[in-house]
Amino acid sequence: MTTTAPLDQDGADGGALTPEEAKASRKRSFALLGELISPVRGQFVIMGVMVVVAQLAVVAGPAIIARGIDHGLPALLDGDPWPAFQAAALAVAAAIVGGVLTFGYVRQSVVVGQRMLLSLRRKVFRFTQKQDLEFHESYTSGRIVSRQTSDMEALRELLDSGVNVMVGASLSMVFTIVVIVGMDPVTGLVMLLMLIPCLALTVWFQKRSSVEYRAIRTHSARLIVHFVEAMAGIRAVKAFRKEDRNHAEFDRLAQDYRDASMRSINVFGIYQPALRVLANVTIAAVLVVGGFRVLHGDLQVGVLVALVLYSRRFFQPIDEIANFYNAFQSAVAALEKIANLLAVQPHVKESPSPTPLPSSDGQIDFEDVSFRYSADGPLVLQPMDLHIPAGQTVALVGQTGAGKSTVAKLIARFYDATEGSVQLDGVDLRDVSMQDLTRNIVMVTQEAYLFSGTVADNIALGKPGASREEIEAAARAIGADEFIEKLPYGYDTDVNKRGGRVSAGQRQLISFARAFLADPRVLILDEATSSLDIPSERMVQEGLTKLLGRRTSLIIAHRLTTVMIADRVLVVHDGQVVEDGSPAELVAAGGRFAALYQAWQESM
Repeated sequence: MTTTAPLDQDGADGGALTPEEAKASRKRSFALLGELISPVRGQFVIMGVMVVVAQLAVVAGPAIIARGIDHGLPALLDGDPWPAFQAAALAVAAAIVGGVLTFGYVRQSVVVGQRMLLSLRRKVFRFTQKQDLEFHESYTSGRIVSRQTSDMEALRELLDSGVNVMVGASLSMVFTIVVIVGMDPVTGLVMLLMLIPCLALTVWFQKRSSVEYRAIRTHSARLIVHFVEAMAGIRAVKAFRKEDRNHAEFDRLAQDYRDASMRSINVFGIYQPALRVLANVTIAAVLVVGGFRVLHGDLQVGVLVALVLYSRRFFQPIDEIANFYNAFQSAVAALEKIANLLAVQPHVKESPSPTPLPSSDGQIDFEDVSFRYSADGPLVLQPMDLHIPAGQTVALVGQTGAGKSTVAKLIARFYDATEGSVQLDGVDLRDVSMQDLTRNIVMVTQEAYLFSGTVADNIALGKPGASREEIEAAARAIGADEFIEKLPYGYDTDVNKRGGRVSAGQRQLISFARAFLADPRVLILDEATSSLDIPSERMVQEGLTKLLGRRTSLIIAHRLTTVMIADRVLVVHDGQVVEDGSPAELVAAGGRFAALYQAWQESM
């Protein structure tokens, strides 16, 4: 059904990527990074200039000190203080320039990084909002939360400190080795020889830490997914006493995360001390070799002091990069995950050249429509032709899994037909803009979801900008005003998170009012009365009778109370319409619907 990018490796997506998939994933990551950098490219250029000048000023310090020792001090002994003062002034100036520019590019990198993160957060949220149901049913909510939280935080660390550490430290190393070689090639050779084991150690660290840090990200994502799903499904957890099993699973995942973190720390615990040992050995070698050369008159004392300082500074950037490497690995992995998420291509897409349909009569046609939820899955709907005239109320009945809700989802264009076309007023739904589709077709599902806010706010979702009179009129039309007026603040009562302040039946009535306020030409009720008690259902029936008559309506219900007000009943079995007629006609025919009707009568 959906062409997707290879899913990111976060512990919930299967095995490792193939070389081709890994290459494509890296390409997507670079493309996303380029897209984020593009609006701030000029600021990056300014930061680059600041970094170069700052590092040159910092690296110049020991060379200025060497000149002060070798030329300023002898001149001072001869009574000429100017060279010494000149060296001191230059050293102070270099320190001030380096400090000011370092502050400038560090601050600017944070500002630019936050701007890029803001853009990316908006992009990810808008992307996930626009995705079709297939995406949200296959991509767990915990993983989406992980993209917006832990992965964004990993990128924040890179963007805030990346320029300072990765660029600034690297330039410091390059400038330092150039100055060392220029001042004394022999010392430069010693430094380069000592650099060989340092590079070998760094390569080992990069490979091991990359593996271990990816494991940390994987276990972190698994932990977040489990936590989010356990909290989101807390009612089911309580109902089935699943707390102990959740505790055991969470403990296992937390232990895996701890073990992965410990392995990463052990790798780093080997690398950093070994690097510092090599740095001290190098400094000692430079001091010994340089000291003998000073004794033989081949090297000035000031130059030796500068070389020792440079040798010490040379390894500081390597240490900084090593400290930052885990954060860098985390950010690279996070960028890859986000890029792979954004590369998912939905099956339900906005038409590039939609057919205008600002208002509709509400005629629905299925032309040889069949549907399967996945490319290799079974047919849920067999090839079907169906005509629903404008203004007709049609009820779909049948056993669970027969395909009733699938028909409704195709009309609402939550999915697109695998074969054939679903049409509104003769226009294929694929050619109708999402805005026109939303205006003309509204679906009320079994889950009456309420958002945080007041009752009036939730009803107004059906028509943004609706007046208070319109909101209250919609509530009265379906009989919701009676219980709303009894709430502590009436229509201004906060329903709390997910509507926790009102009952399931009251939530459904509010969702009805929301749909009726939208005043669509096609109204779909998918098991929308299942959570209502008998008095509430009778109250809603009165509202339905008034409002369904002037629009095309599709009712999916197990309760025949609602079905019996329909103009027409379609009995669906194994993805096919096996009976079609008015309720009275089907009862008289003695088929599947008649059996359901008889059972309903007996239950009454």
